[in-house]
Amino acid sequence: MGKPRVNIRISTKLYAQLCEAADKPGVTKTAIVEDALRAWFDPEARSVLEERLLARMDAFDQHQADMEKDLAYTYATLSHFVYYWLTRTEPIPEGERDIAHALGQRRLEYFNEQVSSKMSAATEPAA
Repeated sequence: MGKPRVNIRISTKLYAQLCEAADKPGVTKTAIVEDALRAWFDPEARSVLEERLLARMDAFDQHQADMEKDLAYTYATLSHFVYYWLTRTEPIPEGERDIAHALGQRRLEYFNEQVSSKMSAATEPAA
């Protein structure tokens, strides 16, 4: 005895997709529908994909948490350095503040130029 025949109605768009997929060599509409029904009725087949996706999402979450922890350590280190530097540096005498301010401004501009050139070099595509 052969397989039972089933008549169904599907949307025109879905039927067009089914016909397009069945145009490939070795693929039939029956095989596509049987695979879809098998996947629908077999929850274990669907759970394998879900488990793989959940594992990848868990790995992504762990990586994100590690990055956030490293960033928190970096911020804490920087804040301790600034606090230490501010508490250990003697105040500049009144007569030397303008000179110190000009020197600080030049150093900041130089620092910004260096950071900018490093960032632009890092973002330029390789030739």
